[in-house]
Amino acid sequence: MAVFQFVSPDIAVDLGTNNTRIYVKDKGIVVNEPSVVITRGDGPKNIIAVGDAADDLIGRSSGDIRVVHPLRDGVIIDYEMAQVMISYFVRKAIGTRHYFRPRVVVTMPSEVSKVERRAVINAIEKIGTKSIFIVEQAFAAALGTGLPVYEPQGNFIVDIGGGTTEVAIVSMGGIVLSHSVRVAGNKIDEAIAGFLKKQHAILVTDRVAEQLKLDLPDVTADSKLEHIAVVRGRDIATGMPLTVDVNMTRVSEAIREPLSEVLAAIKWVLGRIPPELASDVLQNGIFLTGGSAALPNLDTLIATEFGVPVSVARDAGECTTLGAGYMADHFDMLGGTGKVSG
Repeated sequence: MAVFQFVSPDIAVDLGTNNTRIYVKDKGIVVNEPSVVITRGDGPKNIIAVGDAADDLIGRSSGDIRVVHPLRDGVIIDYEMAQVMISYFVRKAIGTRHYFRPRVVVTMPSEVSKVERRAVINAIEKIGTKSIFIVEQAFAAALGTGLPVYEPQGNFIVDIGGGTTEVAIVSMGGIVLSHSVRVAGNKIDEAIAGFLKKQHAILVTDRVAEQLKLDLPDVTADSKLEHIAVVRGRDIATGMPLTVDVNMTRVSEAIREPLSEVLAAIKWVLGRIPPELASDVLQNGIFLTGGSAALPNLDTLIATEFGVPVSVARDAGECTTLGAGYMADHFDMLGGTGKVSG
């Protein structure tokens, strides 16, 4: 016998280029899965797997399947597949037996077009919602880090996700100044894969490139200790399996270009901080969040570049979700700004 709950829990949806996380009020993060869909043919009727199940099939299935990443650079590029993916994750998080529709907090990059913003809202509305509250990723990240975002204090946050890097000054419950660049973890992975292709004539998967990024001894390329990694992939010329030894210092050099764009975004915001908040930033420093925040010595690189203390947030990869989740836990206290339906 079906048992219906008369109250649907408030939730937070953190749509990421690489991972989507769902936070359920009073429960925490209950879904954290890759933002990927696998189909055999076009249209939602041909979907084979979503999320973790889809990720497990990549590279292990027949050649007629299609791997779809509905988001790129933090925004939806395949609306139909995004809607199916979001619906799947939400059902997995809260089930389907609810009499009332959920209220949803959803994260979004700060610099998106009206069309990109509307695509996210429409996709969330399709799951059946009572109301939607949009929160910028940088603000959610600062809140999830535990910074005093509602106090008259300048909080400097750098959220390095998969598709975008969000840099912002947060104070008094809002974003005072922000800058977003579509350069983040994925661009770093692409730089590593490109380096391996050019210098070692080897093709590697996204997973291998990402693992090399996480295994870097030092992003500054100044390490005097030689670190060699064994990399497996395919020979460009023959297509046969190939194993090569890679100097990780050279890998660090290869990612300088995407890292320089992240540094440029930080510099842009630092150069425009209101004088009233500048002393707060000099005293409290910069806080790094996001999946690539823990790159070895990235905090040192930024601190050296700008002469400002830099800290990596605890649970850096989940700060944005936790911040949005805090807002879902206190949905009744959210004001009108950011609420788009209901």
